[in-house]
Amino acid sequence: MDIMNITGVALANVSEMPKIGTAVLGKAMETSEQLGAGIVEMIDAAAMELSVNPYVGANFDVRI
Repeated sequence: MDIMNITGVALANVSEMPKIGTAVLGKAMETSEQLGAGIVEMIDAAAMELSVNPYVGANFDVRI
C-alpha cells in the first residue's frame, strides 16, 4: 500500500467538500425561493377572493 497515494486521494476528497457544500446550499436556497414564491401567490389569491367577496368568511355563527 502506497501511503502517499492514499494521502493524495484523501486530500483531494477534502478539497472537494467546500464545493459540494456550496452546491447543496445553492439548491436549498433555490428551493426556499420557490416555496416563498408559492406562498406569495397564495396570499395574492386570497386577497383577490376578498376583493371579489369581501364579506365571505368574515363572520360566523357559534352556538353552544
